Amino acid sequence: MRNGNDRDPENFLWQSFDYPCDTLLPGMKLGRNRVGGLDRYLSSWKSADDPSKGNFTYWIDPSGFPQLLLRNGLAVAFRPGPWNGIRFSGIPQLTNNPVYSYEYVSNEKEIYFIYYLVNSSVIMRLVLTPDGKAQRFTWTDQKNEWTLYSTAQRDQCDNYAICGVNGICKIDQSPNCECMKGFRPMFQSNWDMAYWSDGCVRSTPLDCQKGDGFVKYSGMKLPDTRSSWFNESMNLKECASLCLSNCSCTAYANSDIRGGGSGCLLWFGDLIDIRDFTQNGQEFYVRMAAADLAYMEHNPKGGENNEGQEHLKLPLFDLDTLLNATNNFSNDNKLGEGGFGPVYKGILQEGQEITVKMMSKTSRQGLKEFKNEVESIAKLQHRNLVKLLGCCIHGRERLLIYEHMPNKSLDFFIFDQMRSKVLDWPKRFLIINGIAQGLLYLHRDSRLRIIHRDLKAENILLDNEMIPKISDFGITGSFGGNEIETNTTRVARTLGYMSPEYAREGLYSTKSDVFSFGVLVLEIVSGKRNKGFNHPYHDLSLLGHAWTFFMEDRSSEFIDASMGNTCNLSEVLRSINLGLLCVQRFPEDRPSMHSVVLMLGSEGALPQPKEPYFFTDMNMMEGNSSSGTQSTIRLLEA
Repeated sequence: MRNGNDRDPENFLWQSFDYPCDTLLPGMKLGRNRVGGLDRYLSSWKSADDPSKGNFTYWIDPSGFPQLLLRNGLAVAFRPGPWNGIRFSGIPQLTNNPVYSYEYVSNEKEIYFIYYLVNSSVIMRLVLTPDGKAQRFTWTDQKNEWTLYSTAQRDQCDNYAICGVNGICKIDQSPNCECMKGFRPMFQSNWDMAYWSDGCVRSTPLDCQKGDGFVKYSGMKLPDTRSSWFNESMNLKECASLCLSNCSCTAYANSDIRGGGSGCLLWFGDLIDIRDFTQNGQEFYVRMAAADLAYMEHNPKGGENNEGQEHLKLPLFDLDTLLNATNNFSNDNKLGEGGFGPVYKGILQEGQEITVKMMSKTSRQGLKEFKNEVESIAKLQHRNLVKLLGCCIHGRERLLIYEHMPNKSLDFFIFDQMRSKVLDWPKRFLIINGIAQGLLYLHRDSRLRIIHRDLKAENILLDNEMIPKISDFGITGSFGGNEIETNTTRVARTLGYMSPEYAREGLYSTKSDVFSFGVLVLEIVSGKRNKGFNHPYHDLSLLGHAWTFFMEDRSSEFIDASMGNTCNLSEVLRSINLGLLCVQRFPEDRPSMHSVVLMLGSEGALPQPKEPYFFTDMNMMEGNSSSGTQSTIRLLEA
């Protein structure tokens, strides 16, 4: 509704874009008009088929330093957090992309978030769903339906204040919650039972007169800013001085992270809703008592106030300890042998079971691979990655010590006619999901962006609950920050899992790991190896066999009969479809691991895969002629 012929949108008397329901379209503002007091916010439907107002709202809260909040009634359910100049602090996945651009405006008149489509042919909407999820959808003409593009909430650590006050949520460790340095659980008995909402209290009370200081945290989601103070013209040094001079100030940070950082953000009282993002997080500084600071300086593992402590120092085991644990590396304790060398089970004096991997004297892998594995795994913490406990270097002997996996590796079960019966479909589906989560962490969320390069059933270990853990990082490729390309003179050769571009040209990327994952999925579903697969009626590989059944709508015949009647047929058929999407010939056709995880967790129709590249073991060997020459590793963005 316009005032006469006035076409300036700022002077419109009324427009529907100012009163969104559950949907934010491109060009709509989410925020507040500070002059007129108009709030533009999303409110969910009551249910998928009931458009009356539901329980959830999504809006920018202007109290303290303004931040985006998602509420369930009056309670905060999810906090995307304050704008840091690039993105909302709690949504690190909000980055520049080819589909849409976005903008955040904050001035004396208004404060709002807005997005625009880069490609006008794309149809997109941001929806607050009845169950409280902030999700983006795009319209797919081929399927005549909305397809999920992204979800703001990704995991348990996105639940508001799950670790209580002064606690940090770390999704890649178990348990997920821990107290900040210098703090302890308010009620230890509750924390022991994984009930963390009481939070943490200081081990030593602050005392301004005795010289408090600050501990630096990096890669974090900033605490709730509703009770904060900010000044956008100050620098970090001025901010630190101001916080130190105010005995009630408990933390400080830059309000804007662009260009090295600017602005000042101060917190007062307890800090709440913090999580560790590892990547794309922010730095902030927490006030500590002088006594705690002194302790951390003498005990580096006790705090994070020294920037040089980012490199984890693993425990060093002496050789005598390992000799005693493995009964002098006896054959009775030998678990197997791989390209790295023999692997042994051991038991330390305190009773802990370990796995010891010894570098073979004739191994084609050298000191470089040993250091690579140690440095890579030491920085990685995820429930679906094997945990490295330490290492041993004694003369020419080099050994790695891992947590012991009592159920050996995945190939021990799925390729054995009798043992495969232990893995019913629910267990196999959990294993598929676990491998996907571990790979997603390696590709996108780890401190170093890791390409595994040798993903196979033998390198998927199973713990006592059959939870899968990816192992063997001796030939990984890691990328830091914006690095997207590196060179290698070695090519891993595990036939049956290698992508066409790697086998033939030595080109490796995250999409090559996706290919290997797709092979694993098809092996888990069928119970048959891709390498050496043979069939009495054709010469196709396992991939070709799966493709033929898929195109003839006979995928149910591809399923491992040893699973019996435990199959959820729709899940199994979706898994076959997903596996074929992952083994498509060209890397750009394969989904990222982020998309794979989304597809595993949804029930919508999957895209139609293109024909995979059928090759045999022999022509893979012939094509892989670059193993003695320099080849290129390329990292494709997930």
